[in-house]
Amino acid sequence: MTATGPLELLTPVAPPSSRRRLMNLLAPLLGLVVIVFLGGLAEYAKEGTLNYWSPQNQTVILTQTVTVAIGAICMTLIIISGGIDLSAGSTIALTAVTAAWVVRHFGGRIEALAGAEAFWVPLLALATALGAGALVGVTNGTLITSLRLPPFIVTLGMLTFARGTAKWVSSQQKIDVPQNWIKDFARYNLAPIEAPLEWGPFEWRGPVVVTTAVVVALALAAGMAVLLGRTRFGRHVFAIGSNEATARLCGVRVERTKILLYALAGALFGLAGVTDFGRLNAGDPTTAMGKELDIIAAVVIGGGSLAGGSGSVFGSLIGALLMAHLLNLCIHLGLPNFVQEQVVGPVIIVAVALDRLRQRQRE
Repeated sequence: MTATGPLELLTPVAPPSSRRRLMNLLAPLLGLVVIVFLGGLAEYAKEGTLNYWSPQNQTVILTQTVTVAIGAICMTLIIISGGIDLSAGSTIALTAVTAAWVVRHFGGRIEALAGAEAFWVPLLALATALGAGALVGVTNGTLITSLRLPPFIVTLGMLTFARGTAKWVSSQQKIDVPQNWIKDFARYNLAPIEAPLEWGPFEWRGPVVVTTAVVVALALAAGMAVLLGRTRFGRHVFAIGSNEATARLCGVRVERTKILLYALAGALFGLAGVTDFGRLNAGDPTTAMGKELDIIAAVVIGGGSLAGGSGSVFGSLIGALLMAHLLNLCIHLGLPNFVQEQVVGPVIIVAVALDRLRQRQRE
């Protein structure tokens, strides 16, 4: 038996090994493939059609997944650090309403934005939404670290506060806005092959099968994967989630890291709110009700552990896509809305049970 030096005891836990990350990624990917395959067969057996497998439907699913996918990217960072954010859905609603208010207020009383306003006003709305989301995140992180309260309690309180603030900003009604490029950025619009696609001042030609929001979500996922796996900040996030006391002894500034973490997540929840605003082309204070459950389920399905110290950005994307496929399949099978709502609960329970099984195997 060899003695362990003090430096070895204080070494923070590194991110999971490549082999373990690969296994955590392959499991939800296999589940997604099985659902897509069996879902198409089930639709054909019941309806005699294969619309579920059509490229158009798959494109619609990708577009509908963007809000949850961006939210899952944020939640992955928080869950890896051993925290949780129950205010995600309310933050999305608040930032969507904020963006809509800016477009309507600064866009003037005109039917459609024109000239320079057509680009700069929606861009101002986007920046304002990101700032509002970051402010919510900073508040969550500060309360968690300064008062030493559980993230569950703090974000539960923020859930109701942010939702109430969204209703106050919108006067408890939807905020309708003129047409603007945020709608083109976020909404599904299947254009002909080689048709021009315009977004703000930019234009390019090619097969249009996904919206710009989908591309942005994938680029954001790649950036977050690099942040987690290749930077000091990412190593600190894993270390805090694995063992906060050890990370603190190793010199990790736990409080500052948590505040930065929640601020970053809040800003990205703001981006998710903008995509939701663009999808509806209106700011709705009642949007994203219960969306935090879908987001948390996506992260856990993708291999994230609610105990902290484990998670994968791309695994969370697969989890979000799996959830979207399940709900879309219910629609294609003609199942009522309450059945669609019943799907989320069992999926969360199964995902958490699998997480506990992974924890036991690791121990």
